[in-house]
Amino acid sequence: MAAERKSAEVTDWAARLGWVAGLLLFIAFVYWLMRQGWKWRGSLQSDLPELPAVPERLNEAKLTMSGRYHGSTTAGQWLDRIVAHGLGVRSRAELTLTDEGLAVVRPGAVDFFVPKEALREARLDKGIAGKVLAEGGLLIVTWEHGGKLIDSGFRFDHAAEQSTWADALTALVRGTTPGTPENMIKTTEGTAR
Repeated sequence: MAAERKSAEVTDWAARLGWVAGLLLFIAFVYWLMRQGWKWRGSLQSDLPELPAVPERLNEAKLTMSGRYHGSTTAGQWLDRIVAHGLGVRSRAELTLTDEGLAVVRPGAVDFFVPKEALREARLDKGIAGKVLAEGGLLIVTWEHGGKLIDSGFRFDHAAEQSTWADALTALVRGTTPGTPENMIKTTEGTAR
């Protein structure tokens, strides 16, 4: 017996285009919800004052470095991202440490300055909202702004120099010289380096 021959099924283009259009609308709706959430978070954090601008003239730079700024969070809460005043925007960053404080210059984003008096600590850690690396992969700088403690995360182009920066920032906060025993910082494990 010969098998009955069938013709190929005709594609139902109207149904297929309907599904594609529905999928695109769903993706656009999810994107819109994420954008609204970002704006809502920014309005909740509107009590945070404007960021200090980088002074036109700074003292001689102790250290300079380029790398990436990965964002800021509420201190001690590595998933509570701060988005107000552009602090939630990832970007390239040029850091300059002087006796006056820390200048963060970000092309395409808001630059800011952390005065020496506002610096609280520096440590090496593995993560901040949206970015997780190997242990010690990020330099986390804790500083105070508007009565709120903030953690800002940086990853340098030359990651080996991050520990030098952590030591120098800690020394600036404590008013000591980098490398002295009272200046040894603790990693997230709680062990001295």
